[in-house]
Amino acid sequence: MENTKPLISFIIPIYNVPTAMLRECLESILALSLRPFEREIIIVDDGSETSPLAELGTMADDLLYIRQHNAGVSVARNAGLRMATGRFIQFVDGDDLLLQAPYEHVLDQLRYQQSCDMVLFDFAKTRDVPLLYDDTGPMSGSELLRRENIHGSVCGYSFSRSILGSLRFTPGVNYGEDEEFTPQLILRAECAIRTTAQAYFYRERKTSATGIGTTRSNLRRLIDTKDVIIRLKKLADRMPTADRVAMQRRTAQLTMDYIYNVIVMTRSSHYLERKIGELSKAGLFPLPNRDYTTKYTWFRRMTNSRVGRAMLLRTLPLMERER
Repeated sequence: MENTKPLISFIIPIYNVPTAMLRECLESILALSLRPFEREIIIVDDGSETSPLAELGTMADDLLYIRQHNAGVSVARNAGLRMATGRFIQFVDGDDLLLQAPYEHVLDQLRYQQSCDMVLFDFAKTRDVPLLYDDTGPMSGSELLRRENIHGSVCGYSFSRSILGSLRFTPGVNYGEDEEFTPQLILRAECAIRTTAQAYFYRERKTSATGIGTTRSNLRRLIDTKDVIIRLKKLADRMPTADRVAMQRRTAQLTMDYIYNVIVMTRSSHYLERKIGELSKAGLFPLPNRDYTTKYTWFRRMTNSRVGRAMLLRTLPLMERER
């Protein structure tokens, strides 16, 4: 039994993550009801200034450590996927952690739902989370994307390594790489379960990739995001009908988010109109006339005219600042 492949591989890409945070991340994994041969912990160090390995003490005995030249999170995650041997994959950022009780619920789904390809769960803003959960499914990934909104983050689900195939993260994309990977992976799942368990505790650091708010990084994020949406649309155009409808919903929602971010990050009418023109040329604007959500319907109507976009430019940055 000791030679059995692990139930789950935890892939943790890091770059200059404080060792104290990384230790807490690892402790949250080691606290789970997984025997040593049921888990595989893979740390991919994307060229940190100092390796944390020496400071991890005996924890280092429970993990695989890969160190590479700095090449970005996409390349780091791909390296982890190459090393993984577990039946399931779970991505965890090194400065975050798993919450034991709700993640045990996720593990129960993986263990006892024999045909399950994927379990999607929620993120927590505090460590004190509800311990009663509602589960939806099983359903196909295509049905899930057609019916529901999703979190794009790859840390928000566990998935079977067998459905991965040749799918990998696009190297060089450091903003939006999750949004490109996640819907493609979900469409490969024949059986997906969604649970309200808040199993992942996310901590935003000012020095993390998502925490940097400089003009340069904001523009880079917008460029990467638009490129991802365009690639997803081209993929959708070649898909069978059910998958195409599912991906079209996702690209429409991502386009809505992109326009929102253009407004709040740049506050520039000229830049917004230029990006609207680029989206229109790519067949992504106007937003499709679908009642996906109340927010989507409202936003679609507002962005359909210059007057509506001007109103959004005046109000959304103020609302964002108050938040």
